Amino acid sequence: MDKNTNDAILFVGTYTKNGSEGIYRFNFNVDTGRLSDQTLAAQIENPSFITFSPDKKTLYAVGEVDNYKDGSGVITTFDVKDTVLTKLDMMSTFGANPCYVGVSGNGRHVAVANYTGGNFTIYNTQENGALLPSPQVIDHKVLDTSKTAHAHMAKFFDDELFVADLGLDRIKKYSKQENVFVPSEQKELVLASGAGPRHFVASANGIFLYVINELNSTITLFKKIGGSYETIAVYNTLSDNFKGESFCADIHLSPDGKYLYGSNRGENTIVIFKVNETSGKLALVAREPVKGDWPRNFTIDPSGSYVLVANQRSNNIVVFKRDIEKGTLSFINEVDLPSPVCLKFY
Repeated sequence: MDKNTNDAILFVGTYTKNGSEGIYRFNFNVDTGRLSDQTLAAQIENPSFITFSPDKKTLYAVGEVDNYKDGSGVITTFDVKDTVLTKLDMMSTFGANPCYVGVSGNGRHVAVANYTGGNFTIYNTQENGALLPSPQVIDHKVLDTSKTAHAHMAKFFDDELFVADLGLDRIKKYSKQENVFVPSEQKELVLASGAGPRHFVASANGIFLYVINELNSTITLFKKIGGSYETIAVYNTLSDNFKGESFCADIHLSPDGKYLYGSNRGENTIVIFKVNETSGKLALVAREPVKGDWPRNFTIDPSGSYVLVANQRSNNIVVFKRDIEKGTLSFINEVDLPSPVCLKFY
């Protein structure tokens, strides 16, 4: 939040084959819900996913390409000062088309999921947030010869790293032992064959894990029982009346944990569920049309009052006012931007 105004700062990752030049910065007025002052923050190819270090002093951006070094993608590290990005380094992701970057709670580890590479890479960080050379690379392609590995998300929870593999229909779990990550005691969470787990989010207490599945348009609820997660329920994200093709993308809990949101690319909606905070189970509230095409990533602003949606194919970012009590969304406004695909508040 800008201390001198009612503006928060939004950074946007894009695909750059449609007129975009990289990462953009906007001011977001928390009173009116309006985006303004669009600025090119960094010129970079296909920054399809960006994230900040916990202290907000560093931004990491994947370059979703397969031609950086030896058929791999690239991760670029930026120093962040007064919302200005200064490039620190560029490193190979050791796998093609990276699509997600996660940072550990202490900021000492950065994990990159390589979609086409079917692997993920764990870097240690320097004091200034830059990446140290010689990362650990874990290959999912060797785990299953009947399916094609597609690592799609890598997120740290305490001392564990969870990696969603869309191709293997698994979420793999890894624990840190000495200086490397190895399979956890519960090595994986199993999704339905063909589900395509893409992204996931955990409840604040870590008991419930919600996985959004790209290929069969569902959300799977896992509950932590003892030291392991068990499947509790599966929920459809699409309307029974929708007959076309649709693919889920992103998932987020509201800051108070009372509502869960997911994006449907094809149906072009944000699906809204109310969360039973005791059982973790979901009850459908509504599906809100996104005023655009192919809602890939979306975000909830820090106050919980707005939902912003990146519509990749219609080249717009749409702002919705969120009813904090009911969870519902109402359209406020939109801005044009070529191929927006990742939204992060600073």
